Amino acid sequence: MTPPCAKDRGWVAVVLAGDRGPDDPVARETGARCKAMSDVAGRPLLGRVLDTLGHCEDIAECRVVGPDAAIVDANPALGELIAAADARWIAPGPSPVASALAALDTIPAGCPVLITTADHALLTPRMVATMCRAGDDLDLGVGLVEHARVQAAYPTSRRTATRLGARAYCGCNLFALYRPAGRRLVERWRRVENERKHPARIVAGMLGWSALLRYALRTLSLEAAFAGLSKRHGLQAGPVLLDDPNAAVDVDSVADLHQVEAILRAAR
Repeated sequence: MTPPCAKDRGWVAVVLAGDRGPDDPVARETGARCKAMSDVAGRPLLGRVLDTLGHCEDIAECRVVGPDAAIVDANPALGELIAAADARWIAPGPSPVASALAALDTIPAGCPVLITTADHALLTPRMVATMCRAGDDLDLGVGLVEHARVQAAYPTSRRTATRLGARAYCGCNLFALYRPAGRRLVERWRRVENERKHPARIVAGMLGWSALLRYALRTLSLEAAFAGLSKRHGLQAGPVLLDDPNAAVDVDSVADLHQVEAILRAAR
């Protein structure tokens, strides 16, 4: 029998923590055995994310998907970190979407789910609350920040942006599944997950060729994109616009690592 949601159907946070072990460039830079344990301003990446989620009143429990069992076994501190957060470790799939689906298989369909990543070192309770409380009419919400906000805050930082109409938006590695129908879109995202650096290919794969033409002509607005996504996949999907540019900053590279450390030092 599938267990009920914790704390009267509170949110379950899923943290994607797949890892390449010490060969990851961030792990090499920090001397960690895996990226998730890379020290960022005195705290491991994964620890920062779990600390934040532990201070969020909407979050009832956590799942950590990855790293592989061999990496966890070789890093006792990693297992202790997960246990200290009262989180449940789940073996990762071969891709981020497969890993998210592995976690969803352990969560009752009626539970709302927040998906994020272990390298979201600047995640805050306010970001989480915004995501969790924005979905009155949605099955799935996608966290976005206007690219102009990110550029204004960090003019030398390069972030992938998707231009929709007159504006461009950066992803935030934050996805909220408010209702069971939202899970369908996670499954269908598999077809484009390798194109995250190529927004046009994502538009074509998820919205079709007519939408791609409008995207190329810059006549596809944010609202029209999500309306088309909802209609094509039979659900209600929408953007959740965040005003904090830090929501768009993760630790994909050594340059990102240094940027995040500088942001954290400046905030002390």
